[in-house]
Amino acid sequence: QVQLVESGGGSVQAGGSLRLSCAASGTIFKVGNMAWWRQAPGKQRELVATITDTKQTYYVASVKGRFSISRDDAKATLDMDMTTLSAEDTAVYYCYVRVKHSSESLTYTDHWGQGTQVTVSS
Repeated sequence: QVQLVESGGGSVQAGGSLRLSCAASGTIFKVGNMAWWRQAPGKQRELVATITDTKQTYYVASVKGRFSISRDDAKATLDMDMTTLSAEDTAVYYCYVRVKHSSESLTYTDHWGQGTQVTVSS
């Protein structure tokens, strides 16, 4: 199986910065797409940013220019630098990773982290 451990959440004042990290471990042959999602109180989980195995990135419009997603395939880690944070960024942030477990795997399996709280006070 695969375990995802997130870190880096916390409380910050508006305008501040945080860096989220996610470390994957377990039976991993290849890591595919990776992403950060978030869920604010009373709202649906939304996709924040993705990064493919070829390092192509996508950002939801509300974070474009403020957040930066990156990955280290040698370490199987996913990071996201968040700057100019606002109260609207307050949410639980989830790491999402697609992996193949062996060279014989035909498909990727989906895995989620436990979530890390980000609270931005205005």
